[in-house]
Amino acid sequence: MSLPLRDFYIPDYILVPDSEKEDVSEEPTCPVIVFVNSRSGGQLGGDLIKTYRELLNRVQVCDLGEEVPEKVLQRLYANFEKLKAEGDKLAEHIERTLRVIVAGGDGTAGWLLGVVCDLKLAQPPPIATVPLGTGNNLPFSFGWGKKNPGTDHQSVKFFLDEVKKAKEMKIDSWHIVMRMRTPKEGACDPIAPLELPHSLHAFQRVSSSDSLNVEGYHTFRGGFWNYFSMGMDAQISYAFHSERKLHPEKFKNQIINQTTYARLGATQGWFLASLFHPSSRNIAQLANVKIMKRPGHWENLHIPHSIRSIVCLNLPSFSGGLNPWGTPNQKKATERDLTPPYVDDGLLEVVGFRDAWHGLVLLAPNGHGTRLAQAHRIRFEFHKGAADHTFMRIDGEPWKQPLPVDDDTVVVEISHLGQVNMLATRNCISKSINDPSTPSAASHHGDEDSEDSEDEWEGGRKKFGAAETFKLPEDLDIAHLS
Repeated sequence: MSLPLRDFYIPDYILVPDSEKEDVSEEPTCPVIVFVNSRSGGQLGGDLIKTYRELLNRVQVCDLGEEVPEKVLQRLYANFEKLKAEGDKLAEHIERTLRVIVAGGDGTAGWLLGVVCDLKLAQPPPIATVPLGTGNNLPFSFGWGKKNPGTDHQSVKFFLDEVKKAKEMKIDSWHIVMRMRTPKEGACDPIAPLELPHSLHAFQRVSSSDSLNVEGYHTFRGGFWNYFSMGMDAQISYAFHSERKLHPEKFKNQIINQTTYARLGATQGWFLASLFHPSSRNIAQLANVKIMKRPGHWENLHIPHSIRSIVCLNLPSFSGGLNPWGTPNQKKATERDLTPPYVDDGLLEVVGFRDAWHGLVLLAPNGHGTRLAQAHRIRFEFHKGAADHTFMRIDGEPWKQPLPVDDDTVVVEISHLGQVNMLATRNCISKSINDPSTPSAASHHGDEDSEDSEDEWEGGRKKFGAAETFKLPEDLDIAHLS
């Protein structure tokens, strides 16, 4: 092994419990665990695994198609505790300085973030993301780029060096809970006929105060880091994912994927939405939207009738690197009580779009969507209307959502949950409220989780993902993850 890569090397006995100890001449300065979705990026995932395993200890590099990350990390951290109890200083050092690399699309990256969030480790490792998907919003937000990377030795060595130099940055995690009546047809245990993303799972209600805690209703919960969206943008994403499932052989590289995405945007009528998109599916016609700016105080959010897509955004990257919120000028920020869009301030930016032409405004300097609000908590209430379904997505994973057909209500609520550590390069476009190099914000940050302890939603907020919410079904083909 070449000497520079000793900086990242972890010996077998740390990774594999009860292995024979080995002498290590010097402590690694940046020990890493690498998780790769081998089905992402066409053949790139498999090629990356091969290169990383040639440069590091093979056991450091995990194929997500063979073993889920929670099992790897639970085993590793249990071994840390055992070795530390025996006085092993190297184990103590590696636990303290460990960094995680995840290679895949935004869905894969979100899976890893959920796992680390849920394991509640005493020293959670910060995470770097390799862009192997189509949009790659998470990697782009933290300076890792949005183009699929090289898989040769030199490219991987360069990336590892960037991981070593990267700074840590906290980002907010967001909890989503959805309640709906069980559809009358199809299997509904535990998931109803709609194909939900992997990060939304059914769970049992535990609160007797829940007004919908009755037979015939299901509650789903999950989480996200980048965005929740609803409307035409999610419809196009759903069409793309559906076509990829039917014809995976056609989606072998990022350029083809992006071209297909653009074609679907045109054929779905997104550029001529006023002609092809019924007004009954405009956001204001579909849902009543409430936001919470201050703990305990809900208020109605006015949605202009022309808005066909709504995005609740945490990071400054959407649809492959666009920033829907932009940067409000000082006058607008003061008039509307807006703060700079930080990724760790406990606030989501809520943005609306009329159609694809409106979205193209983002390509212009200072372009942005319709800024609707900033909020700690958001609730969508869907009642019987002209539309029987809409489309939603979280962090790039779309689904077709049935809407009430009688007097029922479908409710989606988003609330701040916690934070996780990311690794950011010098090209990072995300801003931290704790970074002195970014403009100071008004003192708006509060812990809304402490209020409303009897709220009927609180039962779903106790766990984010790793053991249950983000546990992928055993028969899931991870190629369907972005």
